[in-house]
Amino acid sequence: MSYDLTSATAPTDSPRLSARPRVGLLGTGPWAHRTHAPALAAHAAAESAGSEFAGVWGRRPEAAAELADAYGVKVYEDPDALFADCDVVAFALPPDVQAPLAVRAAAAGCQLLLDKPVATTARDARAVADAVARHGVASVVFLTLRFAEPAAGWVAEQAGRSGWFTASAHWLGAVFPPDGTPSAYAASPWRKAKGGLWDVGPHALSVLIPVLGDVTAVTATRGPSDVVQLALRHASGAASTAVLSLGAPAAAAGVGLELRGAEGVFSLPNWSDVPGAYGRALDALLTAARTGVPDARDAEFAARLTEILAEAEAQLPE
Repeated sequence: MSYDLTSATAPTDSPRLSARPRVGLLGTGPWAHRTHAPALAAHAAAESAGSEFAGVWGRRPEAAAELADAYGVKVYEDPDALFADCDVVAFALPPDVQAPLAVRAAAAGCQLLLDKPVATTARDARAVADAVARHGVASVVFLTLRFAEPAAGWVAEQAGRSGWFTASAHWLGAVFPPDGTPSAYAASPWRKAKGGLWDVGPHALSVLIPVLGDVTAVTATRGPSDVVQLALRHASGAASTAVLSLGAPAAAAGVGLELRGAEGVFSLPNWSDVPGAYGRALDALLTAARTGVPDARDAEFAARLTEILAEAEAQLPE
């Protein structure tokens, strides 16, 4: 399947968006505490007052109450009640919990600020993208490198070049280091089960695809720990590789991406402003909802990422 980054169809009969959209958060884990909730509060407190942080729902009611109390917002016992009250739903949930709730939120007319991966099966990811189209809502997936600066601007600049030959990417996280203390995200069962392919693979693909074109062929092999190496062929004819892990030694952890082509060698710049990037993702979602023009980083793009990762996973030994 090919994925066209430029010719998405604008939704019709899109639900109305309040002048100051109400945003509800689903999820109470470390990512919600460290990124989603503070970024939503900062967005609401900005001089432009672009949104209102309305409330929190979580699978653990006590955790939801604690997070909601920290920001002075409403705690919801039922996600459908949050959908009814909010214009936008922000997701900080495991992917296979996120996907069915995203379908329900879209049916309720909510705009979707999704996390990656949107799901870990092509069927579930497609269900989210189809619900977005069917109900005429907007969607954006928070892919860090596509919103954090200067990385996001760098990706856009490289996408304007041609003559690419090859690229190499690595995202080596020390979430489950063999020689040290696990990170706060080590308590995540889905990350432990699915590893770096699914947790950080979407990040690498989110840069390689807009620059080199859709993936037309993928080969996957395993390395030590949870290491997965992808060999990719792209629609432009370029080849790329990606090495992905959450189990790297702390001293070996890091993120990098290098592009090589007719115009030279270009390396991904450093980036760190994750809360600010999340605010920009929310801005992109609100723009898509108000204009009816889908964002390139939407649920359809996320479904394509899931298809590629699922194809890679199917090649790996049990």
